[in-house]
This record gives sequence, C-alpha cells and structure tokens, in this order.
Amino acid sequence: MKKGRILSGSRPTGRQHLGHLKGILENWASLQDDYECIFEVADWHALTTKYNRTYELKDNIRETVIDWISAGIDPKKSIIFVQSDVKEHAELALLFSMIVSVGRLERNPTYKEQVQELNLGDSVSLGLLSYPVLQAADILIYKADTVPIGEDQLPHLELTREIARRFNYLYGKVKENGDGEEREEILPIPEPLLAKVPRLPGTDRRKMSKSYGNAIYLADSPDEILKKVKSMITDPQRVRLKDPGDPEVCTVYDYHKIFSHPELVEECSTKCREAGIGCAKCKQYLVEMLVEYLAPIQKKRKELEAQPEIIDEILENGKEKATKIARQTMEEIREAMHLKR
Repeated sequence: MKKGRILSGSRPTGRQHLGHLKGILENWASLQDDYECIFEVADWHALTTKYNRTYELKDNIRETVIDWISAGIDPKKSIIFVQSDVKEHAELALLFSMIVSVGRLERNPTYKEQVQELNLGDSVSLGLLSYPVLQAADILIYKADTVPIGEDQLPHLELTREIARRFNYLYGKVKENGDGEEREEILPIPEPLLAKVPRLPGTDRRKMSKSYGNAIYLADSPDEILKKVKSMITDPQRVRLKDPGDPEVCTVYDYHKIFSHPELVEECSTKCREAGIGCAKCKQYLVEMLVEYLAPIQKKRKELEAQPEIIDEILENGKEKATKIARQTMEEIREAMHLKR
C-alpha cells in the first residue's frame, strides 16, 4: 500500500550537477517504493525565463532524463514525462487563472526575487507572473497529495493549496454531515514533504549554477573533476602549509562532509586544523571520492547514451500514463464547473 501520490519535477536545464543530485534526485529515488511517483520535465516552465532559447529544449530534455534515470529514477516504478506532452496542464492552468487575483500572484516572494535577480523591471512576462498557477495545475491535475520540496518553495505550494481550497469551495457539491453542510473535495489539498538538503556550494562557494560556471556535473570525467576541484576556494587565511586552517570555511571540506567516508572527513578536519595536511592533498582525496561516487551513475549514463531509443520509449510511455490520469481529472473538473455540453 502506497502512502500517497507525489508530483515533482524540474526545468530541463541540460546535464544535471551535484547540486541536483544531492538536493533533488537522491530524494526522489528514495521515495519511489513508498509513494506513487510522477516526475515531470517542466519544459513550459523553462520558457518563463528562457523563451528566446527554445532551440536548447530538445537536447536539454534528453540530457535531463538521462541523468534522472542514471541517478536512480526508475521508469518501472515511476511515471516520467514531459510537461508539454500533456496539453491538459495548459487547460487547467487557464481555468485556475480565473480564480486567482493578480495581486495574490504579485505578493509571491519568489516572484519578487526573480524579478529583482533578473533585473526585469517592467518587462515581466505574464508567464513568469503566473508560474505558480501552472505549477498548481501540474500538481492538482494528477491529484497529488504530497509534494517533496525545499523550504524556499513553500510559498508556491501554499498558493497551490489555496487554489485547491477555493476550487473546492466554488465548485464542490454541498453535502450533509453530522455537523452541518460541507463541500465535496474535488481536488486534494497537497501537503509538503520537506527534504533535508545538504549545503553544497559551487566551486567558487556561490550557489552551484550552470550560469556561474561553478558546477560539477554528473557526466564530468575524472580529469574534468580534478580541474574543477583544484579551482575550489579553501580557507583564505591559510597561506602557507604550516599555517593551521579552518575547515568550516573551506569549500573542499563542505564536499568531503557529503561525499567522503566518515574516517576521511575526520582525518581532513583534524589535520587541517593542525597544519598536518596541505590543501592540494585534501583536494586529491576529494577527487578520488567524487570519481568513486559518480562511477555507477556514469556507467548508466553511457548505456543510455548508446541507446537513445530507450529514452524515447520511456517518455512515450510516461506521456500515455500521465495523459490518462490528466484527462480523467479534467473530465471531473469540467463537470464540476458546468463546462460539459
């Protein structure tokens, strides 16, 4: 018996990096046995900020899915599909947009941050403003009752919950219970499943991002990993080998805590503080750990890259399964809204 149904996804940005692996993919993989999982490649969401780069989507979708499966997302256990393959998402988002005010969307803190970060001024697109509405449609069209997210995404999910409650209030049939009347629940009120995400900065200690050029990718070769690890920022106060260091301000140590064996983590921490190990040696240890950690993922990647038809088949099967669920939900929604003729 499954605990519930999960809908989660991410925008296709191409090859996935270690931040995606530790922050999203390993968590998804761990949920597959306990939940009915649906994972969405959110290509329409990608257009909210990269509408002028649609030529990248096809390759990015393929690379994203290859990394997902290589990292443990099992198409035999979960549905994997591309958002734009299921047109019902757009229909439900349009209907939801009728019951959400512009003011409510403008108060979304994530929206405000993106406008400021991208320096958009008055050039904000309707798609970016209504991003949470489409996200609500993504979740509710599958009647997902659980959404694995980080704390920064809670405002988006709260809007999804508001939309579900408002929809049920407006269109749910009134029924009697022992305490009086209540509305039929057409759509579930999804609950967050907060994931504990380890802190994994980019090689320059900023947020790991493709645009910053500071990411280590799941597909990186040992030589590429070595080059990137060598560039990592260590304790700036440790100028000479005989100077004691502070591992807590070192990017390399942040990675050791996540990817290395406990004994090695302790060794690096102790010797760094005692000036018993140099940064170059500590980085070499990390390279070895990362290469070992990524080996099974990269083996699976090569198998999938050599058989592109497998990815096509997975996405086609995912499209059929997702569409079947989405169409059933839309039938219920149209009936509830008196849109069926």
